[in-house]
Amino acid sequence: MTARPRLLVPGPPGLAGHTARYGPPPALPGARQRDALIAEVARAGLTGRGGAGFPTARKLAAVAGGYAPVVVANGTEGEPASAKDRVLMASSPHLVLDGAVLAAEAVGAAKAVIVVHRDVRAIIGEAVAERARARVDPVRLEVRTAAEGFVAGQASAVVQWVQRGIPAPTATPPRLAQRGLRGAPTLVQNVETLAHFALIARHGASWFRSAGTPAEPGSMLVTVLGAVREPGVREVAIGTPVGQLVDLAGGPSEPLRALLLGGYFGTWVDAAEALARPFSSAGLADLGAGPGAGLIAALPVGARGLSETARLVRYLAGESAGQCGPCVFGLPAIAGLLERLAEGRGADLGQLRRWLGQVDGRGGCAHPDGAVRLVRSALRTFGAELPVPPGGRR
Repeated sequence: MTARPRLLVPGPPGLAGHTARYGPPPALPGARQRDALIAEVARAGLTGRGGAGFPTARKLAAVAGGYAPVVVANGTEGEPASAKDRVLMASSPHLVLDGAVLAAEAVGAAKAVIVVHRDVRAIIGEAVAERARARVDPVRLEVRTAAEGFVAGQASAVVQWVQRGIPAPTATPPRLAQRGLRGAPTLVQNVETLAHFALIARHGASWFRSAGTPAEPGSMLVTVLGAVREPGVREVAIGTPVGQLVDLAGGPSEPLRALLLGGYFGTWVDAAEALARPFSSAGLADLGAGPGAGLIAALPVGARGLSETARLVRYLAGESAGQCGPCVFGLPAIAGLLERLAEGRGADLGQLRRWLGQVDGRGGCAHPDGAVRLVRSALRTFGAELPVPPGGRR
């Protein structure tokens, strides 16, 4: 999808321009209408666009049965390579706010907290003020500037930031749908997901499914960067070939060696193997990859993949919430060993693999698991860069 975007539709600014582009959102006067909207989202097959890909209708239904629920729109965008949420909020702030309001109505919440990256805080704040002056919203909107940092975008960390001013992820149970912000059932939803939700409420499930694949319907926003001529955010149908996404970004600026799919918690894949694949969970699954938060980073042939991975892991080690040993001690050790391997300085590949196994699945959140996934994919994709040990086998 390139000719008819859904989320990034150009037009006059402000609430009036937004309404002219998309029309007013539907009214949800009673429980029957609210339940019908959740059922329509289920038929649409909308999944979260923040990275996890969890079915949106299931999250809505889990919170809707609770007492005094709250909605949190997550526009933190802690992934440093991603820009999609900021581009969306700058381009279509009222579509995001429509989604937050409709989600609040659907689950019976009286308030939605909009947590946004500092770069678009003023844009969202003005949009909320404009809506307040027009008195269009049946729920209260509160805007908060997001915390900075990689883990700050995790759902539980966003709730902790709003509640305590500390963006630290928490282990479950209880789940946020049971007990989240100030003990209330809480729906935390990525801002792009909420924008899609607002369009499903207007146009229905069949319209939403007219793009994408039967198993993964709809469009998504994808950030393409690295060795491409026109890096930036594109809106495409799910299942668009990876090579076409690279072409939409102006094509490679130089021959490509590999692509990082999904972001810093993503997977390195050889470029020749990745370019023909559909950019979807199903299309990338047998490569051990996925769309993640919608990100493709292109690595040129002249770059050293292990060195680039070591740089990313060193960054991730510094982004730990400091709550558990696998992050505090494991990730810096892994980063150091990977750096030595990349430089050919007497590092033990077997030790690295053992440490990866000791860290994987043992953290207080998904942070160490994502770093392990990245490193393992680098060892597969850039194995030729590994030093040859005594005996001649890597």
